[in-house]
Amino acid sequence: MGSTVTEDDLATIFRQTSAESAPAYERVKRLVLERISTGQWTEGDQLPSENQLVSALGLSRMTINRALRELATDGVVQRLMGVGTFVAPTKSASPLFEVTNIADEIAHRGHRHRTEVIFLRSEVPDPAHLILRDTGESRVFHSLVVHFEDAVPIQVEDRFVNPAEAPDYLEQDFTSITPNRYLSDVAPLARGEHVVEAVLGTPEECRLLQITSAEPCLLIRRRTWSARSLVSAARLVHPGSRNRLEGSFTV
Repeated sequence: MGSTVTEDDLATIFRQTSAESAPAYERVKRLVLERISTGQWTEGDQLPSENQLVSALGLSRMTINRALRELATDGVVQRLMGVGTFVAPTKSASPLFEVTNIADEIAHRGHRHRTEVIFLRSEVPDPAHLILRDTGESRVFHSLVVHFEDAVPIQVEDRFVNPAEAPDYLEQDFTSITPNRYLSDVAPLARGEHVVEAVLGTPEECRLLQITSAEPCLLIRRRTWSARSLVSAARLVHPGSRNRLEGSFTV
């Protein structure tokens, strides 16, 4: 917990709302929002556990869970499985109309980027997916990495790469350079394609992002080409509570 609030403090504040007609879970939400808006709980602070809230407020676990679940859906808090509930940071903004390096975006926000490599391998492409259908290659390189902003996972990057464009891809240390940066160096971008969707993450993506299966995610399907051919196809999954896309245009 980021402040020295006690269970008695919470109980006293909650009793002050007891005359309201709102359901108990709504009053719990208001309690959390009030402490955040007044600066008593700030970005990254850990909230009391569900057990502490049940004990302090005299409510059922179902009521507390609903309140925290709805606050997480609204982007007010983050719930990390097996860790706890935290005041959510301001949503990170990623450009909608550009192909940028996520490490640069995070550094620009004054935070620290870290990458965890789940796997990096060569495989036979799945004909059903037609991942790199423009290349005609019999094998593709496949990487799965998780990008962290400070200690919080903000993107799962599932990428297929054309070996003809980046033959040394499997030899790279993607904890020190991002796949985007490496590919930009060896196969400079000539054009790109974005498809943006709202989705629920797969069970594995939810585990890697430390979110519940009910949390909406932003999915960017991205393909990029060099001057010669298609370079890569990536599935970039972001927790909806931690990210937004933004862009500008002129008419």
